[in-house]
Amino acid sequence: MNQNIENEKYIGLISLIRNLSKVAIAFSGGVDSSFLLAASKNAIGDNVVAITIDSPALPRYELEDAIRISGLLKVKHFVISDENIEDSVRHNPFNRCYFCKKIEFGTVKAKAAELGIEHVLDGSNADDRKDYRPGMKATLETGVLSPLLSLGITKEEIRSFSKLLGLPTWNKPAYACLYSRIPYGKEIRLEDLRRIEKSEKFLIDKGFRNVRVRCHDKLARIELDPYDISKIFMEPLRSEVAVNLKSFGFDFITVDILGYRTGSFNEQLSHEIRSEMK
Repeated sequence: MNQNIENEKYIGLISLIRNLSKVAIAFSGGVDSSFLLAASKNAIGDNVVAITIDSPALPRYELEDAIRISGLLKVKHFVISDENIEDSVRHNPFNRCYFCKKIEFGTVKAKAAELGIEHVLDGSNADDRKDYRPGMKATLETGVLSPLLSLGITKEEIRSFSKLLGLPTWNKPAYACLYSRIPYGKEIRLEDLRRIEKSEKFLIDKGFRNVRVRCHDKLARIELDPYDISKIFMEPLRSEVAVNLKSFGFDFITVDILGYRTGSFNEQLSHEIRSEMK
């Protein structure tokens, strides 16, 4: 997939990575980190590795994607299993993402150092400045570099570059960790994460592209693209959704009429909290 792209930002990215010589990518298998991994491979060949943290926040199908894409790019891939949910994360404060990223990036940095690699990169992009992202503070504190962000590369540009590179992720739906499906202040429990994962996988397999199943104890609040909302009420799909999500452990199944939007639980947060963590 080595291909030249005549674009100032892409050329700048390749140059930046070449100057680092050896890098490790904090790799989720999503749109952003997959593009960054491919660009790094093009820039420095075998001097890039991918490191994935296999935590309770990562669905199995995302882990499978990460393994498949790293194999496609012929990049050495390390998967580090971490089944623990630290108390700072488990209690789900509004800045949970800060604590989670601090832990995960610390683990990635340690693995990179073991491999003799100084620089760890993540896939944060220019659009991440538009939402509440407490994890970005952890990125800075751990010394992880965000070249897509620093070069002003947007999500739309990442998808465009990915398509030119022939990456299968170019039109992949946006992904956020499973913890983001639990309201702030509610304890994160493994059993809730598993039923969220099963529910979203079921809906994805039914053809829904952008899906979030927000977990309010035993109530599932389904977010879908607005044009898909009417589809889920058509029989026999409506009954299939109800039967399956109940079998996964939900007692009540609802559909959010506002539709899918990233970080909908952030709508609860005050302007002061958002400003504090920027």
